[in-house]
Amino acid sequence: MITFSSMALFSVFGRNPTGARLERVLASPNYRDGVFQNLEPTTIGVEGAPVYKVLWDVMRKPANTRPGRAMPSVQTDLKALPDDRVSIVWFGHSSYLLKVYKRTILVDPVFSGHAAPFPGFAKAFAGTGVYDTDKLPDEIDILLLTHDHFDHLDYRTVLRLKDRVGHIVTSLGVGSHLESWGFDMGKVTELDWWEEWRGADLFMMATPARHFSGRSLKRNQTLWSGFVLKMGGHDFFLGGDSGYGEHFKEIGRRCGPFDLAILECGQYGKYWPKIHMFPEQVVQAARDLGAKKLMPVHWGKFSLALHPWNEPVKRVVMEAGRVGQHITVPMIGQPVVLGHFYPNSDWWDLE
Repeated sequence: MITFSSMALFSVFGRNPTGARLERVLASPNYRDGVFQNLEPTTIGVEGAPVYKVLWDVMRKPANTRPGRAMPSVQTDLKALPDDRVSIVWFGHSSYLLKVYKRTILVDPVFSGHAAPFPGFAKAFAGTGVYDTDKLPDEIDILLLTHDHFDHLDYRTVLRLKDRVGHIVTSLGVGSHLESWGFDMGKVTELDWWEEWRGADLFMMATPARHFSGRSLKRNQTLWSGFVLKMGGHDFFLGGDSGYGEHFKEIGRRCGPFDLAILECGQYGKYWPKIHMFPEQVVQAARDLGAKKLMPVHWGKFSLALHPWNEPVKRVVMEAGRVGQHITVPMIGQPVVLGHFYPNSDWWDLE
């Protein structure tokens, strides 16, 4: 059993690129002045906002940033998902499993109960820990890691999956963390924006996103991406983290339309308006992509911002209804079945 130890205390941070990987990073058109760059000028916070004010507000989070009672969920046997359809199962925040007929793709799994390097910080909501690695299919064909932030790349979770994953696809530079944790690098593909990887029956491409990276004080040494997945006659956009920008229109023009876009919706706020989307922007991004269906994620498990915990879903559903964007919002563990079942009850009204 993997436990938190003094060794894990340091290992959890991973390692920034060195050697041949660093040479590839330095050659990237998206790397300048010692860091990866966004396509549009992007500040992580608000210029002029005093650090003490931001920290004070974060330490005094309103009570409604967390639900008043345990989150509801659906118990689904992930090892018995049918082979004759496409199922998507959300685990809260940005973790989800795609079963595309007989193949499985796991995205940004975080099952350690927190979204920080140390236990006790950024703790998951009550009721969201109903799934763990033991409930996943015995073999995962593809593990997709969009970027290296702790709420997307979870040290304990990926270690548990090390011997069960057929291949890992991630953003350029992120493989350095995996290599430091003992992963077989012959099974890891790192992509720069617009680079592609083809498996026996699938196509994946990394696409631009408007965000940042880093597991320590030195930021933007690894890349952050969205991903196009074409598989089984279906087209998916798996968004990772991104603020709104013109890149969504370009992705839609090059790669769309999409049967389903899974986009971040949550952890936004006045202090970081460029690196996360507000709910109304999520709907616009889905329209830019040409998404037939939108599934909002990056909410419902961790409180990483100052808004009420269920404000993102309320606002995104309202905006989707206003403009006619089809949307599905499943409970944790409740399968979305492409072309057959798109959950959409108001289950988030817990109070």
